[in-house]
Amino acid sequence: MRVLLADPAPLQRAGLRILLTTPPPAGAEIVVVGEVDDGTEALDLARRLLPDVLVMELALPRTDGLTVTRAITEARLPVQVLIVADEDADDRVVAALAAGAKGYLRKDAPEAELIAAVRAVAAGGAVITPQLLARILARLAESVPVTAVDRAAKLAALTAREREVLTHVARGRTNTEIADLLQVSETTVKTHVGHMLAKLRLRDRTQAVVLAYETGLVKPGT
Repeated sequence: MRVLLADPAPLQRAGLRILLTTPPPAGAEIVVVGEVDDGTEALDLARRLLPDVLVMELALPRTDGLTVTRAITEARLPVQVLIVADEDADDRVVAALAAGAKGYLRKDAPEAELIAAVRAVAAGGAVITPQLLARILARLAESVPVTAVDRAAKLAALTAREREVLTHVARGRTNTEIADLLQVSETTVKTHVGHMLAKLRLRDRTQAVVLAYETGLVKPGT
């Protein structure tokens, strides 16, 4: 698993590198293929090295993390973005997810949570620190518009299996985990996910998670 680190603080990058590259008792090895201290270099290396995951702070010199994330998404690079930042204002979290980030953690997250997030994002999952997710979902619940009815109606276009897959995706499970639960191949799960995203006109799994909560398919804590 190849990871690129982007953070303006040398000590933060060093800490992340040591944490991520310490040999685990089990699981895939993580290799840090590069470290940068500004957004322009982060985008350049993401394009040239195509790491599996870019672990990035939002507050970067020259080009901020949101712009980098958006550029990676628009270029359709096979690079998953995991934001690890000090700032956790709701608007910034939502903006990062809207730009295409697949995960958002605070820098004070437990070490095991960070490692698990990197692995989950690399495997196609979406990860948000539980406290942040609870706040964002509360905001969505308070501002449910009339269009929420339309969104709920969209779920009617899904087959029972696609709806089941959407539920698992919303709960943060990877394709491998879903395949194990449903006792089907990972390729079959990928096909279901693709059909589900296409029918709901969603860009990625992160948008699917938000829609699942907005429509009440999945509720916080379930």
